[in-house]
Amino acid sequence: MNTQKTERGWRGTPDLWLDAAYALLVEGGVEAVKVMPLAQRLGLSRTSFYWHFPDREALLAALVDRWRARNTGNLVARCEAPAATIAEAMLNLVDCWVDPQLFDSRLEFAMRTWGLTDPAVDRAMAEADATRIAAITALFRRFGYDETEADTRARTLYLTQVGYIALRSQESFQVRMGRIPAYVLTFSGVAPTKAEVAAFRARHPVTSDEAATL
Repeated sequence: MNTQKTERGWRGTPDLWLDAAYALLVEGGVEAVKVMPLAQRLGLSRTSFYWHFPDREALLAALVDRWRARNTGNLVARCEAPAATIAEAMLNLVDCWVDPQLFDSRLEFAMRTWGLTDPAVDRAMAEADATRIAAITALFRRFGYDETEADTRARTLYLTQVGYIALRSQESFQVRMGRIPAYVLTFSGVAPTKAEVAAFRARHPVTSDEAATL
């Protein structure tokens, strides 16, 4: 829906065009991300796009950069966050699976679908997978797991989440939060304490909209 300024001379901003491109990507895939539909969505002229991006390919590259910074950058940062125990470290990482501002599953699904037809995006995805698994492996190594066990646990954890995304698995926020302590135990072999779970839940309170669906 067009809610943007339409007065004469307004050409939007790079972020505005990128936000609209993101919306089209997650709604309809990369083939939906074209200049004219973007202009129509924003209520701006087609030529306004070219004030910010030289061509569609530059816009698509910016989408890849946004995905890489959000999903891979945040995942690595959560793996490296301070933690006193492996369970606390696991919960730091699980922040990504419950906060779309840290890890955008809709964008991840769209990127993986895009990669099926674009070799460059497929390579970027493979690089991201390797970077993420290495970060999770390093997390386990930090808490004394040997290299083989750390790598295996990291792959088990990461591929489980990729499966959630690939299958577009749906579960309520309450159900997901209820499963997390058991997931931590499954992936690390150590159960989180009540205090660790309470601290995690405090970071992710149930919103009024979520409560209405529970």
